[in-house]
Amino acid sequence: MKLAIFTLVQHSKKDNTYYGYAPYVREMNLWSRYVNDVTVVGIQKPNNVVDAIDCAYNQDIKFVAVPNFSLLGFAAIIRTLLVLPIVFFKCVNVMRQADYIHLRCPANVSLVACFAQILFPSKQKSTKYAGNWDPNSNQPWTYRLQQAILRNTVLTKNMKVLVYGEWPGETKNIYPFISATYTDAEKVVFQAKDYTKELVFVFAGMLVPGKRPLLTIQFIEELNKRDIPARLELFGDGPLRGELEAYIATQRLEPQITVHGNQDKMVVKKALLTAHFNILLSKSEGWPKAVAEGMFFGCIPVTTSVSCVAWMVGYGERGIIVEPELEAAVSHFINTFKQHDLNVMAEKALNWSQQYTFNRLESDIAKVLDGTFESNV
Repeated sequence: MKLAIFTLVQHSKKDNTYYGYAPYVREMNLWSRYVNDVTVVGIQKPNNVVDAIDCAYNQDIKFVAVPNFSLLGFAAIIRTLLVLPIVFFKCVNVMRQADYIHLRCPANVSLVACFAQILFPSKQKSTKYAGNWDPNSNQPWTYRLQQAILRNTVLTKNMKVLVYGEWPGETKNIYPFISATYTDAEKVVFQAKDYTKELVFVFAGMLVPGKRPLLTIQFIEELNKRDIPARLELFGDGPLRGELEAYIATQRLEPQITVHGNQDKMVVKKALLTAHFNILLSKSEGWPKAVAEGMFFGCIPVTTSVSCVAWMVGYGERGIIVEPELEAAVSHFINTFKQHDLNVMAEKALNWSQQYTFNRLESDIAKVLDGTFESNV
């Protein structure tokens, strides 16, 4: 089978091997186990830089580079109008040669691929929609356009659209689908934790405004001001790192907050094994991977209600949902902390997350490719 993938992930090439964002590549390595030919359409990184968070494909792939483009600003729109025909015809050419078409949405490349796939109604297709599928959320119009094309069963034929969470009233080609990070072998038995001592929180994510890392730091700062000893292990990197480190230094929070930068998956796992909570106060998410990873090891998620998060945490049974405002978030957390059996909540979080392992993900992907997949939630 010849598999064609259309993705937003930027790729780099080193020693005849292609690299990309590790969580994406690890999943695509599962897809490639069930095919004998893989072509990826995406954007090549400037200077072929391989970042610390990248990993390699397990098999040889054919990479078809397309120009990067954007709709932000007049000059960018003019350039986009010039390159769109190139991107479209490259997508069509790859799809024409493929046996199976797989889109990774939402993204600029996949937006073009959404239109191109209409020309191939008889070919088997799937889309992994890695963004927020919530029909009531505020999203860019380009994301809404992709959703509209994908759920339109007249324009989009033979397509399974895999989305995070359950959304009532969707068209018949929309399938709930849960991703995974850890394997069956990495499951741990639940162990009760002591919540009467210093509380340990883990943040794992990009240090960008959408993840609200400053609010997370201030949350820990405020807990300590209210005589609830708390410490934050902060993993990740990004444009806000300097600003965050300056705030930590100015407020003298070094004993309470450690910025680790990007770290290997196993380093983060070790931190989650002993932490009480994992915290993610995002503005928007597709699949909140950090939440699911913490739950896998019995960390109680402290999170905002974005995307499918409320469904993941059982609407408060296996996690603490807070508002993205400091006073309200801290007050609600403290009320929950004082009134609930947190070990019961943590065990429910662990049991839910451990249903969705990398082994199960591989099995589900095989079913998507052979047409037998129904739903994995």
